[in-house]
Amino acid sequence: MKKYLALLLVAFSCQQKEVAPPDPVAPVPSERQLAWQELEFYAFIHFNMNTFSNMEWGMGDEDPDTFNPTALDCRQWAKVAKDAGMKGIIITAKHHDGFCLWPTETTAHSVKNSSWKDGKGDVIKELAEACREYGLKFGVYLSPWDRNSPHYGTPAYIDIFRAQLKELLTNYGDVFEVWFDGANGGTGYYGGANEERRVDKKNYYDWENTYKIIRELQPEAVIFSDAGPDLRWVGNEEGHAYKTTWSNLMRDEVYGGMPNYSADYSAGQENGTHWVPAEVDVSIRPGWYYHPYEDHKVKSLPKLLDIYYESLGRNGSLLLNFPVDRRGLIHEKDAEQVQKLADKVKEDFAHNLAVEKGEIAASETRGAGFEAQLAVDEDASTYWATSDGKVSGSLTVTFDEPTTFNRFLAQEYIALGQRVKAFTVEVQTDRGWEEIANETTIGYRRILRFPEVTATALRFTVTDAKACPTISELGIYLAPKVILAPEISRSVEGMVSLDAADEGLEIYYTTDGSNPTKDSKAYAEPFEVKSPMTVQAIVMDPSTGKISEVGRVDFDLAKEGWKVINGADKSGQAIDEDIRTNYISENDAVVIDLGATVDLKGFTYMPMQNRYMSGVIQDYAFAVSSNGTNWKTVSKGEFGNIAASPIEQKITFDPEKARYIRLTATKTLDGNKASFAEIGVITK
Repeated sequence: MKKYLALLLVAFSCQQKEVAPPDPVAPVPSERQLAWQELEFYAFIHFNMNTFSNMEWGMGDEDPDTFNPTALDCRQWAKVAKDAGMKGIIITAKHHDGFCLWPTETTAHSVKNSSWKDGKGDVIKELAEACREYGLKFGVYLSPWDRNSPHYGTPAYIDIFRAQLKELLTNYGDVFEVWFDGANGGTGYYGGANEERRVDKKNYYDWENTYKIIRELQPEAVIFSDAGPDLRWVGNEEGHAYKTTWSNLMRDEVYGGMPNYSADYSAGQENGTHWVPAEVDVSIRPGWYYHPYEDHKVKSLPKLLDIYYESLGRNGSLLLNFPVDRRGLIHEKDAEQVQKLADKVKEDFAHNLAVEKGEIAASETRGAGFEAQLAVDEDASTYWATSDGKVSGSLTVTFDEPTTFNRFLAQEYIALGQRVKAFTVEVQTDRGWEEIANETTIGYRRILRFPEVTATALRFTVTDAKACPTISELGIYLAPKVILAPEISRSVEGMVSLDAADEGLEIYYTTDGSNPTKDSKAYAEPFEVKSPMTVQAIVMDPSTGKISEVGRVDFDLAKEGWKVINGADKSGQAIDEDIRTNYISENDAVVIDLGATVDLKGFTYMPMQNRYMSGVIQDYAFAVSSNGTNWKTVSKGEFGNIAASPIEQKITFDPEKARYIRLTATKTLDGNKASFAEIGVITK
């Protein structure tokens, strides 16, 4: 009945005097940007040479025959994406190592020189066809940096790079997005990673003329890079935009790979000169490429929900990565988790209480065609707007009975520009009106999460805007609670603790590799784990019987008896089992006495986790010793992509007996003294 009344009101208003729409507030999106914005959620596929070399950034000197998927099925990728509600797929056609997934004419470093399909395979073709079959958009990632090409760093390489781009844009049908990585060689290697050579990131690639190729061959495609011109990087690979996220950007000040981009530009600017909205790219696993040891580290449903709400819910789009495995398939665990996310999002937004149980009214409106009801008509092309000069105004939803909710959604009509600078949300309870949120930007979509509140009304107020606000959608929802898996931690002494997020919940765990159930051992107090062991645990709510996902940690040797023997004050923080603490070494190295001779198979390094990120190791050398005097270097190299993705680095090598270990930074990201959040060993 409410819907019919709203339609009658709109029909009546159409007979009234026509009111002009608000003037645009520059900058405004292009048609291609508006079309992209409606995609909202789509897939990244990282699948290339790194999949088979077990690296994040390859060196460029790999044998093409290393690439050999055993059961590649791009239709499986497309089905996973489609079932999860994704609208497209972007594939790493060429990553930094220079290996091309299509039989390019520009280099021998491609699938045409692998034994996969006798050199006649073309991953790009297979994926483009699968996307068309499943009704998905198709996009390409092409790394500007190329560690294989002997021409990289010279003008000749730009011609090669553009030839590769032309092949991708002319041979595979429509392309909706072209993705250029900011890691484009400014501090990289040249000629098979043997000779270091810098390029001028700002000018070397002559982006203006490269973009012209895309506009000519794929005029509807959006172009992504730090500087746009259509889409920008959100500035992190953790999966979140910012509480204040503008689609406006001072675009002419930005270039791909600029050192201060994340700090100064990634959130956009209120006075930005161009419309360059944020794309949030994040992997469903810790790494971007497939690593077998990350099969149990696929992000949990609560973590994926955080990412969803902090990307799409903060004026961004969500580009979720799948590290396709060595078979050439999206791993079963990854497919399972993204489907859980899709199902939970549907559950969270199944019922808009503003539509189903509320009546809406506005403090003010500009006239016919811009009424309050248009903010709850589930049509993003209509909107409520105030009169010109009115930069504040309220929408109030009154419920027919006390109603419980914990989500609030608002959208601006962005075709006229991003306008809202500040807004509040209030609720009316038996205590009167109470403010539950005081926020800044909205943009394409803003979603707020808060503890459950029962109220008879909700009032949304734009308190400041660049011009009269235009609100196309407003939603109020009750999202069912998700039970979090327990936090699993271990002390230096080897005592494992399991902690639930809320009181009154029960924890059950196993240490034998089996999945825990409510029939497993109940957790009552910390227990000892000093040798390699897998601890898995669940949380159960006894009042409902609901059970969390499984939490898991693979522990190696406990650090009891370990000692940093070359350290100064706070050196113990490198081995205190707490990644929130850090040790900064004056000599860029940490030497550790393990207290006993052990069989080592590798080591782990956790970089600094706080916002300052000083002294993070980029290049390393790792040595072992039986007596602390005579040393053998067993591994050296780089921690690829650690600047953008500061996760735990896991390095393996042939087994070595040692009592002493030494991790040395041969280069840090910022040139400062090396920092160590945590160092561990691999013996299992």
